[in-house]
Amino acid sequence: MESHKHMQTILNSGVVGVIRTESSEKLLRVAEAIREGGVNCIEVAMTTPDALDVISEVAGKLDDVLIGAGTVLDAETARSAILAGAEYLVSPTLDLDMIKMAKRYDKIVAPGAFTPTEIMTAWQAGADIVKVFPASRLGPKFISDVKSPLPQVSLMPTGGVSQDNAPDFVKAGADVVCAGSALIDKQAMKKGNFKVMTENARSLVQAVEKGREERNC
Repeated sequence: MESHKHMQTILNSGVVGVIRTESSEKLLRVAEAIREGGVNCIEVAMTTPDALDVISEVAGKLDDVLIGAGTVLDAETARSAILAGAEYLVSPTLDLDMIKMAKRYDKIVAPGAFTPTEIMTAWQAGADIVKVFPASRLGPKFISDVKSPLPQVSLMPTGGVSQDNAPDFVKAGADVVCAGSALIDKQAMKKGNFKVMTENARSLVQAVEKGREERNC
């Protein structure tokens, strides 16, 4: 199944980059920049202007990048994003109908959760990976505490993840980290200095690799 292959791509990458820009042209430039830095899983937030058109355009132009939709709050939005070309769906909250819609179309789904009960509810409903959000309020210790009784659940901390704390989240048991502000420098983007985003991406990928090495020691 296609979703299994895409899930493996996400797990191998270890990083999902969230991009919010005011235009598809700028988003495409940012996507190319962070891809060069090693981040090839990119989430387009549905709060982006003309998000569906952006997803469709980026998915059509960047064949080696796995495009997903973020801030997907309901089944209707999920279906629209899938038809636009999104291969995975991410939400800050837990909506069971959104998960069902993703499964219907054989797409990866990462609903948001904050408590162990929400995490398990999402997993039992069919989540491929559970987005722990906001991770900055919980910290890496929460990940290890949850993974202890629930080792089968794949977790993706989101919110406040950076190059500095990514190794700790991964060492604690996170399978993937999701980051936006750690990758996207707004001032550099305004100046057209996309090399900054490439370096940010490279640093975050290296941080995840460091965490995996420490976890396996």
